[in-house]
Amino acid sequence: MKIEDLVDQIKKKKSFLCVGLDTDLEKIPKHLLDEDDPIFAFNKAIIDATHELCVAYKPNIAFYEAYGLDGWKSLERTMDYLNAHHPEIFTIADAKRGDIGNTSTRYAKAFFETLNFDSITIAPYMGKDSVEPFLEFEDKHTILLALTSNQGAFDFQTKEIHGKELYKEVLEVSKTYKNSDNLMYVVGATKATFLSDIRKIVPKSFLLVPGVGAQGGSLQEVCNYGLTEDVGLLVNSSRGILYASQQSDFAQKAAEKAEEMQREMEVEMDKLFK
Repeated sequence: MKIEDLVDQIKKKKSFLCVGLDTDLEKIPKHLLDEDDPIFAFNKAIIDATHELCVAYKPNIAFYEAYGLDGWKSLERTMDYLNAHHPEIFTIADAKRGDIGNTSTRYAKAFFETLNFDSITIAPYMGKDSVEPFLEFEDKHTILLALTSNQGAFDFQTKEIHGKELYKEVLEVSKTYKNSDNLMYVVGATKATFLSDIRKIVPKSFLLVPGVGAQGGSLQEVCNYGLTEDVGLLVNSSRGILYASQQSDFAQKAAEKAEEMQREMEVEMDKLFK
Protein backbone atom coordinates (compact mmCIF):
# COMPACT_ATOMS: atom_id res chain seq x y z
CA MET A 1 0.00 0.00 0.00
CA LYS A 2 1.20 3.48 -0.82
CA ILE A 3 1.34 6.02 2.01
CA GLU A 4 -0.99 8.28 0.02
CA ASP A 5 -3.66 5.57 0.13
CA LEU A 6 -3.29 5.23 3.88
CA VAL A 7 -3.60 8.99 4.34
CA ASP A 8 -6.72 9.01 2.15
CA GLN A 9 -8.31 6.37 4.38
CA ILE A 10 -7.42 8.32 7.51
CA LYS A 11 -9.04 11.47 6.17
CA LYS A 12 -12.07 9.63 4.81
CA LYS A 13 -12.80 7.77 8.04
CA LYS A 14 -11.57 10.55 10.31
CA SER A 15 -9.69 7.88 12.17
CA PHE A 16 -6.12 6.72 12.68
CA LEU A 17 -7.13 3.72 14.74
CA CYS A 18 -5.25 0.44 14.46
CA VAL A 19 -6.95 -2.60 15.98
CA GLY A 20 -4.52 -5.16 17.34
CA LEU A 21 -5.67 -8.71 16.61
CA ASP A 22 -3.98 -10.33 19.62
CA THR A 23 -6.43 -13.20 19.70
CA ASP A 24 -6.16 -15.39 22.79
CA LEU A 25 -8.26 -18.56 23.02
CA GLU A 26 -8.36 -18.13 26.79
CA LYS A 27 -10.07 -14.75 26.45
CA ILE A 28 -12.46 -15.06 23.51
CA PRO A 29 -16.15 -15.87 24.17
CA LYS A 30 -16.53 -19.53 25.10
CA HIS A 31 -19.19 -20.26 22.47
CA LEU A 32 -16.62 -19.63 19.73
CA LEU A 33 -14.55 -22.57 20.91
CA ASP A 34 -17.10 -24.83 19.21
CA GLU A 35 -16.12 -23.39 15.81
CA ASP A 36 -13.77 -25.29 13.50
CA ASP A 37 -11.40 -22.30 13.61
CA PRO A 38 -12.18 -20.22 16.72
CA ILE A 39 -9.40 -17.71 16.11
CA PHE A 40 -10.57 -16.88 12.60
CA ALA A 41 -14.21 -16.82 13.70
CA PHE A 42 -13.33 -14.26 16.37
CA ASN A 43 -11.14 -12.18 14.02
CA LYS A 44 -13.76 -12.14 11.28
CA ALA A 45 -16.43 -10.94 13.67
CA ILE A 46 -14.16 -8.19 15.00
CA ILE A 47 -13.21 -7.11 11.48
CA ASP A 48 -16.82 -7.09 10.29
CA ALA A 49 -17.80 -4.94 13.28
CA THR A 50 -14.92 -2.44 13.22
CA HIS A 51 -13.63 -2.03 9.66
CA GLU A 52 -15.48 1.24 9.08
CA LEU A 53 -13.93 2.73 12.21
CA CYS A 54 -10.26 1.84 11.81
CA VAL A 55 -7.59 2.15 9.12
CA ALA A 56 -5.28 -0.70 10.18
CA TYR A 57 -5.21 -4.15 11.72
CA LYS A 58 -2.18 -5.52 13.54
CA PRO A 59 -2.05 -9.24 14.30
CA ASN A 60 0.60 -9.96 16.91
CA ILE A 61 2.27 -13.01 15.40
CA ALA A 62 3.05 -14.61 18.78
CA PHE A 63 -0.67 -15.16 19.36
CA TYR A 64 -0.76 -17.33 16.23
CA GLU A 65 2.61 -19.04 16.55
CA ALA A 66 1.56 -20.23 20.01
CA TYR A 67 -0.98 -22.58 18.40
CA GLY A 68 1.41 -24.11 15.91
CA LEU A 69 0.21 -24.98 12.43
CA ASP A 70 -3.42 -24.30 13.36
CA GLY A 71 -2.47 -20.79 14.46
CA TRP A 72 -0.64 -20.09 11.19
CA LYS A 73 -3.68 -21.31 9.25
CA SER A 74 -5.86 -18.92 11.25
CA LEU A 75 -3.48 -16.06 10.49
CA GLU A 76 -3.46 -16.94 6.80
CA ARG A 77 -7.28 -17.06 6.71
CA THR A 78 -7.44 -13.72 8.50
CA MET A 79 -5.10 -12.10 5.99
CA ASP A 80 -6.91 -13.66 3.03
CA TYR A 81 -10.18 -12.27 4.38
CA LEU A 82 -8.77 -8.78 4.93
CA ASN A 83 -7.11 -8.60 1.53
CA ALA A 84 -10.20 -9.91 -0.26
CA HIS A 85 -12.83 -7.81 1.52
CA HIS A 86 -10.94 -4.77 2.84
CA PRO A 87 -7.86 -4.18 0.68
CA GLU A 88 -7.99 -0.49 1.57
CA ILE A 89 -7.07 -1.26 5.19
CA PHE A 90 -3.40 -1.19 6.17
CA THR A 91 -2.10 -4.44 7.68
CA ILE A 92 0.79 -4.81 10.12
CA ALA A 93 2.58 -8.03 10.98
CA ASP A 94 3.64 -7.40 14.56
CA ALA A 95 6.47 -9.92 14.29
CA LYS A 96 9.44 -7.95 15.66
CA ARG A 97 11.84 -9.80 13.40
CA GLY A 98 15.48 -8.80 12.93
CA ASP A 99 18.27 -10.85 11.40
CA ILE A 100 20.90 -10.40 8.70
CA GLY A 101 21.11 -11.02 4.95
CA ASN A 102 19.18 -13.90 3.46
CA THR A 103 17.35 -14.55 6.72
CA SER A 104 15.76 -11.09 6.65
CA THR A 105 14.93 -11.55 2.99
CA ARG A 106 13.09 -14.79 3.84
CA TYR A 107 11.21 -13.13 6.68
CA ALA A 108 10.23 -10.35 4.29
CA LYS A 109 9.01 -12.80 1.67
CA ALA A 110 7.02 -14.71 4.29
CA PHE A 111 5.12 -11.66 5.48
CA PHE A 112 5.07 -9.42 2.40
CA GLU A 113 4.52 -12.05 -0.30
CA THR A 114 3.12 -15.25 1.23
CA LEU A 115 0.83 -13.55 3.76
CA ASN A 116 0.58 -10.24 1.87
CA PHE A 117 0.96 -7.87 4.81
CA ASP A 118 1.55 -4.19 4.07
CA SER A 119 4.13 -3.82 6.82
CA ILE A 120 6.11 -5.56 9.54
CA THR A 121 7.65 -4.53 12.85
CA ILE A 122 11.43 -4.97 13.05
CA ALA A 123 13.94 -4.87 15.91
CA PRO A 124 16.89 -2.72 14.71
CA TYR A 125 19.57 -4.02 17.10
CA MET A 126 21.51 -5.89 14.37
CA GLY A 127 21.70 -2.78 12.23
CA LYS A 128 21.62 -1.86 8.57
CA ASP A 129 21.97 -5.27 6.93
CA SER A 130 19.15 -6.66 9.06
CA VAL A 131 16.74 -3.89 8.00
CA GLU A 132 17.49 -3.07 4.36
CA PRO A 133 16.25 -6.42 2.96
CA PHE A 134 12.75 -5.47 4.16
CA LEU A 135 13.04 -2.02 2.58
CA GLU A 136 13.58 -3.47 -0.90
CA PHE A 137 9.89 -4.37 -1.31
CA GLU A 138 7.90 -1.77 -3.21
CA ASP A 139 4.89 -0.30 -1.39
CA LYS A 140 5.70 -2.34 1.72
CA HIS A 141 6.70 -0.70 4.99
CA THR A 142 9.16 -1.54 7.75
CA ILE A 143 8.24 -0.34 11.24
CA LEU A 144 11.35 -0.05 13.41
CA LEU A 145 11.13 -0.32 17.18
CA ALA A 146 12.34 3.10 18.33
CA LEU A 147 10.92 3.82 21.79
CA THR A 148 8.56 1.18 23.12
CA SER A 149 5.81 1.41 25.75
CA ASN A 150 7.06 -1.23 28.20
CA GLN A 151 8.91 -0.44 31.44
CA GLY A 152 12.02 -2.23 30.20
CA ALA A 153 12.39 0.39 27.47
CA PHE A 154 14.46 2.36 29.97
CA ASP A 155 17.02 -0.46 30.21
CA PHE A 156 18.58 0.48 26.87
CA GLN A 157 16.49 2.74 24.64
CA THR A 158 16.85 5.93 26.68
CA LYS A 159 20.45 5.37 27.79
CA GLU A 160 22.91 7.99 26.57
CA ILE A 161 25.79 6.98 24.35
CA HIS A 162 28.29 9.78 23.70
CA GLY A 163 25.67 12.27 24.88
CA LYS A 164 22.76 10.99 22.80
CA GLU A 165 19.95 8.63 23.78
CA LEU A 166 20.05 5.31 21.94
CA TYR A 167 16.55 5.65 20.46
CA LYS A 168 17.58 8.94 18.83
CA GLU A 169 20.62 7.25 17.31
CA VAL A 170 18.34 4.52 15.92
CA LEU A 171 16.13 7.15 14.32
CA GLU A 172 18.98 9.16 12.83
CA VAL A 173 21.00 6.22 11.52
CA SER A 174 17.94 4.54 10.01
CA LYS A 175 17.36 7.58 7.81
CA THR A 176 20.60 6.74 5.99
CA TYR A 177 19.40 3.26 4.97
CA LYS A 178 18.59 2.51 1.35
CA ASN A 179 14.87 3.07 0.64
CA SER A 180 14.42 4.67 4.06
CA ASP A 181 11.23 6.32 2.76
CA ASN A 182 9.63 2.93 3.48
CA LEU A 183 10.35 3.26 7.21
CA MET A 184 7.87 3.85 9.99
CA TYR A 185 8.60 3.73 13.71
CA VAL A 186 7.12 2.29 16.91
CA VAL A 187 6.79 4.90 19.66
CA GLY A 188 4.86 3.95 22.80
CA ALA A 189 2.00 6.17 23.97
CA THR A 190 3.36 5.98 27.50
CA LYS A 191 6.37 7.93 26.20
CA ALA A 192 4.24 10.68 24.62
CA THR A 193 6.34 13.59 25.88
CA PHE A 194 9.32 12.15 23.99
CA LEU A 195 7.42 12.68 20.74
CA SER A 196 8.45 16.32 20.38
CA ASP A 197 12.11 15.27 20.18
CA ILE A 198 11.24 12.36 17.89
CA ARG A 199 9.41 14.68 15.50
CA LYS A 200 12.54 16.82 15.21
CA ILE A 201 14.34 13.79 13.77
CA VAL A 202 11.52 12.18 11.73
CA PRO A 203 9.07 15.06 11.19
CA LYS A 204 6.93 13.34 8.56
CA SER A 205 7.30 9.61 9.19
CA PHE A 206 4.33 7.55 10.32
CA LEU A 207 4.51 6.37 13.91
CA LEU A 208 2.81 3.24 15.21
CA VAL A 209 1.75 4.07 18.75
CA PRO A 210 0.79 1.26 21.14
CA GLY A 211 -0.06 1.78 24.79
CA VAL A 212 -3.19 3.97 24.64
CA GLY A 213 -5.88 2.73 27.02
CA ALA A 214 -4.97 -0.46 28.88
CA GLN A 215 -1.32 0.58 29.29
CA GLY A 216 -2.19 4.10 30.42
CA GLY A 217 -1.21 6.21 27.42
CA SER A 218 -3.17 9.39 26.61
CA LEU A 219 -4.49 9.88 23.09
CA GLN A 220 -4.62 13.65 23.58
CA GLU A 221 -0.96 13.78 24.61
CA VAL A 222 0.08 11.60 21.69
CA CYS A 223 -1.76 13.89 19.29
CA ASN A 224 -0.43 17.04 20.92
CA TYR A 225 3.18 15.98 20.36
CA GLY A 226 2.95 13.64 17.38
CA LEU A 227 0.42 14.77 14.77
CA THR A 228 1.67 15.91 11.36
CA GLU A 229 -0.11 17.57 8.43
CA ASP A 230 -0.89 14.05 7.15
CA VAL A 231 -1.74 12.91 10.71
CA GLY A 232 1.32 10.63 10.72
CA LEU A 233 0.02 8.37 13.49
CA LEU A 234 -1.46 4.90 13.78
CA VAL A 235 -2.69 4.50 17.34
CA ASN A 236 -3.17 0.88 18.33
CA SER A 237 -5.69 -0.62 20.72
CA SER A 238 -5.86 -4.35 21.31
CA ARG A 239 -7.31 -5.59 24.59
CA GLY A 240 -9.56 -2.58 25.12
CA ILE A 241 -11.42 -3.33 21.91
CA LEU A 242 -11.09 -7.10 21.48
CA TYR A 243 -12.23 -8.06 24.95
CA ALA A 244 -14.82 -5.39 25.67
CA SER A 245 -17.18 -8.33 26.20
CA GLN A 246 -16.81 -12.08 26.48
CA GLN A 247 -20.45 -12.70 25.73
CA SER A 248 -22.31 -13.17 22.45
CA ASP A 249 -22.36 -9.37 22.00
CA PHE A 250 -18.53 -9.21 21.87
CA ALA A 251 -18.38 -7.82 18.32
CA GLN A 252 -20.94 -5.12 19.04
CA LYS A 253 -19.11 -4.09 22.21
CA ALA A 254 -15.83 -4.04 20.29
CA ALA A 255 -17.40 -1.73 17.73
CA GLU A 256 -18.64 0.56 20.49
CA LYS A 257 -15.13 0.83 21.97
CA ALA A 258 -13.66 1.42 18.52
CA GLU A 259 -16.22 4.13 17.85
CA GLU A 260 -15.32 5.86 21.12
CA MET A 261 -11.71 6.04 20.01
CA GLN A 262 -12.63 7.10 16.48
CA ARG A 263 -14.69 9.99 17.83
CA GLU A 264 -11.80 11.14 20.00
CA MET A 265 -9.53 10.95 16.97
CA GLU A 266 -12.01 12.93 14.88
CA VAL A 267 -11.89 15.72 17.48
CA GLU A 268 -8.10 15.81 17.30
CA MET A 269 -8.14 15.79 13.51
CA ASP A 270 -10.64 18.64 13.45
CA LYS A 271 -8.19 20.68 15.50
CA LEU A 272 -5.47 19.87 12.97
CA PHE A 273 -7.42 20.63 9.83
CA LYS A 274 -9.67 23.48 10.99
